Amino acid sequence: INLIRQQEPALAADMCVTVIGGNPDEPEDEDSEMSRLMTLADRLDLHDLVAFIGARDQDRLRYYYNAAEALIMPSDYESFGMVALEALACGTPVIASEVGGLAYLIQDGETGFHVPVREPAALAARIITLLKSPEARARMSTQAHATAQDYAWSCIADQLLTLFCNMPAPRTSTQASLPT
Repeated sequence: INLIRQQEPALAADMCVTVIGGNPDEPEDEDSEMSRLMTLADRLDLHDLVAFIGARDQDRLRYYYNAAEALIMPSDYESFGMVALEALACGTPVIASEVGGLAYLIQDGETGFHVPVREPAALAARIITLLKSPEARARMSTQAHATAQDYAWSCIADQLLTLFCNMPAPRTSTQASLPT
């Protein structure tokens, strides 16, 4: 956020970043990552731009995804990226580190953007790009929603059924024996 504020002050003035997860009301030693993030926001004087709202019920998350311009996931690792998929299903573009499942789930330039791990300048640049181009955001939103449909349970079940039906039949014990 600080980089965006330095590069695009007017854009940053209209920003609001909501951090969902953890418990910002717990004592510092209970949730060290939350404490670290809150301390960092204070140190960088971002308290007017960042809201730490804690964990939210699963059935309420869609309201946050739908209200967001983008979901930002600067992760070091994600095995699949369920949060990203949930955002895509709501039509919310995702800007995420190009790691694990996120590298496959997010289609760079189509459903969001990939950024290198721990590269804040690249992350800020992609956020700026998305916020300054409502047309690109609208296109990505449509594609995000369409891509998420490929992960619906019915589609996954059909893919598994096709895979199982196309597997070669198991060899029987008589087929496995050596010719005499």
